[in-house]
Amino acid sequence: MEKIGNRIHVTVAACGLALLLGAPAHAADASPWVEDNYSGIRLIAGVNKSGAESLGAGIEIKMQPGWHTYWRYPGDSGVPPRFSFAGSDNLASATVLFPAPHAFTDEAGTTIGYKGNVILPVSVVPRQKDKPVTLRAKIDYAVCEKLCVPAEARLELTLDRTSGADNAALAAAEARVPQPVSAAEAGLTARRANDDKRKPLVFVDLAADTGQQVALFVEGPTAEWALPIPKPAQGAPPGHQHFGFELDGLPPGVDPKGAFELTFTIVKGARATEVKTHLD
Repeated sequence: MEKIGNRIHVTVAACGLALLLGAPAHAADASPWVEDNYSGIRLIAGVNKSGAESLGAGIEIKMQPGWHTYWRYPGDSGVPPRFSFAGSDNLASATVLFPAPHAFTDEAGTTIGYKGNVILPVSVVPRQKDKPVTLRAKIDYAVCEKLCVPAEARLELTLDRTSGADNAALAAAEARVPQPVSAAEAGLTARRANDDKRKPLVFVDLAADTGQQVALFVEGPTAEWALPIPKPAQGAPPGHQHFGFELDGLPPGVDPKGAFELTFTIVKGARATEVKTHLD
C-alpha cells in the first residue's frame, strides 16, 4: 500500500506551500474567512449555554468543486490535519471532533475525507468559566484534486457565554460525529485469518442488512499505524456484512500476530459509530 504522505511530498515539490495568514480576534460569531485559490477556512462559534462545562465552536473548511481534504486518518495517501491552540487565552483544552468521513478512490488509491464544505466541531473548555476564551488556532491541512496543496492557517476568535449563533450547520456536523459504542452493541467481531502469513488477514463480521450501504474504516492504536481500508467480502449470511484487510502498514517492530487495540468507524447512512476492540 502507498505510505502516507507519498503524494503530498511530490506535490510540495511541484506546487510549493500555500501559506494562509489569519486576521486578529473577532468578538463575533465567526472569524473572517482566510482563503486561497483552492479553499477557505475560519472559526465559528456555536450556541453556548449558561452553566455548561464547555463552549461550542467549529473549524469550517470550504473547498472548490472537485477538491477534498482529509480525515484524521487519510487512507492510502495524503496527510491528516494538525491543530495547535498554543497561545490561546483562558483555555484549559480544545478537542477537535471529526464527522463521519467519505472514501474517495482515484489512480493513487483510496483516501478518506470530505468534499465541498466540512465543519469540524471543537469542544472548548475554559480555565475560568465566567471569563471569555480567545481561541488562537494554527491549522495545517491539505486540499487535493489531482494534485495536493498543503496550507497553514492562523485563526482567532473570542468565545463567551453570550456569543454564538444557533448554527444549524455546526449542529448537523456534531450529529455526524461517530458515537462510541461497544463491539457487542455494534454487532462487530474482528479476528485474524491465515495467521501463518507474514501479513495476516483480519476478517470483520458486522451486523448490517444485506444490501445496506456501509462504510468501514479502521485505525491502529497510534497515528504511526497506516492500516488498509477494509474491503467488502463475500459469504455473509442475511443480516450481516463481511469485510477484510491485511495487517499491513504497522510501525517498525510491531508483531502483526501480537495483541493490540483497533478502532473501527462504521457509517450506515446518517448514523455513524465508533468501536474499540482488541485483536488477540
